[in-house]
Amino acid sequence: MTLLLNPPAPKAGWRPFAVEGDRWPGRVLTGAGLALLPWTVCLAATLPPGQAVAWVTLDLLEAAALLGAGRRLRRGAPGHRRPAAAAALLLLVDAVADVTTAAPGAELATAVAMALATELPLAAVCGALALRPERPAAR
Repeated sequence: MTLLLNPPAPKAGWRPFAVEGDRWPGRVLTGAGLALLPWTVCLAATLPPGQAVAWVTLDLLEAAALLGAGRRLRRGAPGHRRPAAAAALLLLVDAVADVTTAAPGAELATAVAMALATELPLAAVCGALALRPERPAAR
């Protein structure tokens, strides 16, 4: 019973499993990366071929970066900073490209709403994770 109430302190360095309170960023990034996959298929099916290549490539790069960072964070493994930084940059580029290429009216309103509701907040989370140290600071 004592062991359950007073678990041993985690070892410094790589941890096979993340501390429970530390798993949510990994879950969020993984979920966002997985959500981009059907969206990418939709873009490939509906956009003209020249535009589809650019948008599908951008979204697949975003998904890969999000999934890479999310996987490392969920497992408590080192190496989340670079994919998180890449995801932040790609999400910012996506938001700017969406807004600047949207036609005035409903398309522009949708692009701005998506940027404000999803892309920019997710980029902020990724940026914060990219700046976070690989290991918890020693106490």
